[in-house]
Amino acid sequence: MSQLAKNTALIKQKAQELGFFYCGISKAEFLEEEAPRLEAWLNQQRHGKMSYMENHFDKRLDPRLLVEGAKSVISLLLNYYTEEKQSDVTAPKISKYAYGEDYHDVIKEKLRQLMQFIETEIGEVSGRVFVDSAPVMDKAWAKKSGLGWIGKNSNLIHPKSGSFFFIAELIIDLELEADGPIKDYCGTCTKCIDACPTDAIIEPYVVDGSKCISYLTIELKDALLPTEFKGKMDNWAFGCDICQDVCPWNRFSLMHKEPRFNPSKNFLQLSKSDWQDLSEEVFSELFKLSAIKRTKFDGLKRNIAFLSK
Repeated sequence: MSQLAKNTALIKQKAQELGFFYCGISKAEFLEEEAPRLEAWLNQQRHGKMSYMENHFDKRLDPRLLVEGAKSVISLLLNYYTEEKQSDVTAPKISKYAYGEDYHDVIKEKLRQLMQFIETEIGEVSGRVFVDSAPVMDKAWAKKSGLGWIGKNSNLIHPKSGSFFFIAELIIDLELEADGPIKDYCGTCTKCIDACPTDAIIEPYVVDGSKCISYLTIELKDALLPTEFKGKMDNWAFGCDICQDVCPWNRFSLMHKEPRFNPSKNFLQLSKSDWQDLSEEVFSELFKLSAIKRTKFDGLKRNIAFLSK
């Protein structure tokens, strides 16, 4: 076995030990296929008010501009699927990924451990860890490294595990054995397109971010939500799982094994009136470690009020 193959196997094994259920590797190079798509999507204002999406266009497409001398992009998937549900079916709905601790914190710790392992076992390696925090096209890299295909809802879908997972990267200046992409298995299915209550999936594989419930409830910082979405939010107050819940590939989803993603019973048992009467004090206490704090108290109250009018 060559040193290249040994290093690659070593990293993949450690990633598994750290709880990542898939690890794929791509050569760090310019994302030629994605460049025109990203440009068109931005020009058509599909990013809504996420102005940060317009920044660092070149860096989004070339990892070598983020990490000097970058040779490999290591893509990692961490499962967050849960079968636990909010007890009050009439309560404002929260996306599964936000049930437990904020994934940014959980994953960053694991990535740092992986980086440390690489430096200890392989030698002096420079690189950076990424979880949603920099201009990295994580789905494009994961697809390139064979961890799935991009579905019609623009989510990455793994043929054995569906799509309820987080994607993270290590971009490093170490050459590794690259994996190749796999084919698209969406076929003629349009379940995600048909189920989206705001018609955010404007055509297969193209999502208008400004119509997406996740965007409206998390990214949009306006004092009021657009009235055109009244009665179309399907009771979602933070994020939305509809296009994943209806995806046939998610019948393969299995419960995650990350204790920090387990929801507190207090959170699951909040009734509709508990959410409506939520105080800033309870919000701060209940969601201090959660991704839900991203909306801030006023943002969450805005969403809940919009649903109940």
